[in-house]
Amino acid sequence: MHTQQRSTAVDAIRGLSLAGILMANMLIFQYGIFGKDELHYFQATALDQAVHNVLKIFVEGSFMPIFAFLFGYSMVMMRESLIAKGLKYGRSLFRRSVLLIALGALHSYYIWEGDILLFYGGVSFFLLLFVKRKPRTLLIWGAALLALMAAFSYGTAETTAEGTARMAAYVKKSIEVYGSGTYSEIMHFRLTEELPIDLPEWLLLLVFLITPLISAPMFLFGMAAAKRGRFLDPSAEIKRYVRGALLVPVALALKTACVLLGTGSAWNGPLTLLGGPLLGLGYVYLFALLYAVSPRKSAVIRAFEAVGRLSLTNYLMHSIVCVLIFYGFGLGLFGKLGVLPGALLAVVIYAALATGSLLWLKRFRSGPVERLLRVGTYWSWSGRPKAKAAPPPISDVRGQGPAAL
Repeated sequence: MHTQQRSTAVDAIRGLSLAGILMANMLIFQYGIFGKDELHYFQATALDQAVHNVLKIFVEGSFMPIFAFLFGYSMVMMRESLIAKGLKYGRSLFRRSVLLIALGALHSYYIWEGDILLFYGGVSFFLLLFVKRKPRTLLIWGAALLALMAAFSYGTAETTAEGTARMAAYVKKSIEVYGSGTYSEIMHFRLTEELPIDLPEWLLLLVFLITPLISAPMFLFGMAAAKRGRFLDPSAEIKRYVRGALLVPVALALKTACVLLGTGSAWNGPLTLLGGPLLGLGYVYLFALLYAVSPRKSAVIRAFEAVGRLSLTNYLMHSIVCVLIFYGFGLGLFGKLGVLPGALLAVVIYAALATGSLLWLKRFRSGPVERLLRVGTYWSWSGRPKAKAAPPPISDVRGQGPAAL
């Protein structure tokens, strides 16, 4: 087992994933979950459309899978660390899952509906079925689920005139509410407005039930990587990283084909479900390769590491900062900034939070949200697992020392 090492490479990769997640989420902050793919309602320019396509190919759907990969990785590392200390891991993993669900529920209800923490907390219970499995088993299950979900997604989704009208009404109302509404008005819209999803209820229920299976492959691949001790010694794994990075051009070709074919193509689903995770994996290995050959004191590398160590805190800060910029109770820039300026703003926000993370870690060992999560996970004010009390020595009948066993 590899329980005594903390992988700074994994911290840096997690920091990179948060950069991509912020870049992708910036479209949702600016245009809404449904509006981001309906830019014609926002008087988008040709430049907006071009940059949007670039983001769909290089960013959207490819950085969240990295986060999932690292979530599975950390779950296994946490289990092995507890076992090495002679502690039971089930209760700690259970408490961690419940806390993530609670944190995600608060985040999605009070701050922003694009939360992922609630889902990650829920999927943790599903992953407990695999936490003891061998790496090969995890890889087989991950590959099989990825292929199966891609196959099931083949086909075209028909859009009715009623569905188009409902989407138009929803997006136009969201522009008004998010752009100039008060906090309570935005909350009311989010909680009561009917979603413009043109699908029958039974199909919506089916999608809900299989969502964990759609996301499962990257979690399982991360668990397998942890069990094989990947990313603990980057300089010794350079050849493996080079091979893994070859996924990048393959996945980019799949995602480019998806954009060129458009949403009306029957191949849109398979290309999306394959291209996104494969590009995420390729990015993981490509960045690990860059990490392995770069100077460890590089300011950029240290910034990625710092953001990765404070990943939960930074993720929540993304939401707080962006809703204050785009929603009506803040600056009210919803739908007004443009895709390219929004992407550049994401870089500025990330750089500011990375700087703050570096300064924070000069005084503290972890972020505030990470500390609270550790306290609840290990049920310890120190935020560390309680050491198992050693049994008292057994004396021999003469009381002269430990009995020989």
